[in-house]
Amino acid sequence: QVQLVESGGGTVQAGGSLSLSCAASGRTFGTYAMGWFRQAPGKDREFVAAISSSGGKTASADSVKGRFTISRDNAKNTVYLQMLSLKPEDTATYYCAASLYYPRTRVGDYPHWGQGTQVTVSS
Repeated sequence: QVQLVESGGGTVQAGGSLSLSCAASGRTFGTYAMGWFRQAPGKDREFVAAISSSGGKTASADSVKGRFTISRDNAKNTVYLQMLSLKPEDTATYYCAASLYYPRTRVGDYPHWGQGTQVTVSS
């Protein structure tokens, strides 16, 4: 079992940047692939990025390619999402999630979720 807590959300102007963190509890963090998802009001939760358990492989949605970077530090039990060149359409609640498999882009493939952190991008 792994418990996840996101932080780092906030409000930023378009073109700005934010860095999200997700701290995991437990000694098994290094065995999980990790993902970031987001959900805007009235929309389905959607895949943003994923990283393998070792951190050697990453994947991201086309909508964020070249702007968002996922990374992890297994010694700190933390996964990160660096977001650059933010757009108003990036406004959403951002969730981190853990899966035993990589790569996975579906919500249902992730059994463990954090509570989310709000990101608001103003125009």
